[in-house]
Amino acid sequence: MTRISPLIAASFAAALGFAQGAFAATGVPVSVITTVEAQKNAPQPNVTQDDVLVSQNKRHMQVTGFAPLRDQGGLQLWLLIDDGSASSLGSQLADLREFVRQQPSTTQIGIGYMRNGGVAVVQPLTADHDLAAKSMRLPIGVPGISASPYLALTELIHKWPATPEAREVLMVSSGIDPDYGSGPDNPYLSRAIDTAQRAGVVVYSIYFPNAGRLGRGYRRIDWGQNYLSQLSEETGGEFYWEGDHAPVSLTPYLDGMNRRLNEQYLLTFLAEPEHKGGFQRIKLSTEVPHVGLAGPAKVYVPQP
Repeated sequence: MTRISPLIAASFAAALGFAQGAFAATGVPVSVITTVEAQKNAPQPNVTQDDVLVSQNKRHMQVTGFAPLRDQGGLQLWLLIDDGSASSLGSQLADLREFVRQQPSTTQIGIGYMRNGGVAVVQPLTADHDLAAKSMRLPIGVPGISASPYLALTELIHKWPATPEAREVLMVSSGIDPDYGSGPDNPYLSRAIDTAQRAGVVVYSIYFPNAGRLGRGYRRIDWGQNYLSQLSEETGGEFYWEGDHAPVSLTPYLDGMNRRLNEQYLLTFLAEPEHKGGFQRIKLSTEVPHVGLAGPAKVYVPQP
């Protein structure tokens, strides 16, 4: 049975005022989380629904909604830490705990460790941010113990109950995939991207080296970072990294993510469906000067 993401379901509910014939004539309503990106150090611009352009197959789609995500309800955020990360991550746990405590009271946070291709949950989603922060521990630090972090992410999303709230993930990992190895066309990465896009989940990622020799090979590091960058870019998130070494502090990355979370919008538009449900590539843009829109590279458009 085809499972439609909560955001897509919500867009149907929001569009009930349209006649059934109008759906067939103008498209199928689809909703995505979009981030307004202004130039560095510039004041946040005022972007309205009329300023937003959505292109599908080089054709502009009708935008029917563009509202601040913070006005749409709460957020569910999972922090996933690679259990194969170098033990030096322990010096960064204070930054991660502070980030968790900074989140609004409407945000539920879960803490999990990626291990053996799955997620070992140490704290289920909770609005008690102090409880979530205290549940964090040092990674086990066994090289390759995460197996494929992308299989772990896919498993998490599959087990994530449907909700009308927005859903996002922050992964701290080297991105190295011991199960697949290095190189293009990683099927586990592709599956994770498709799963996240269909569920409307935005994925942020922070590069942190693996423990042992697994995290030292230049080719593995390069491909791991490429994987994380692709995952975040195609789901509408952001990838943070500082060369091939561990960052001195995670605070600048986490502050940047907080700014992005505060500038997210729920964008709804009428997509042009195919004869059957499937993924459609889209392009987001705005006519406001020096401003960009970040969102998923493709969306799942159900059969009308």
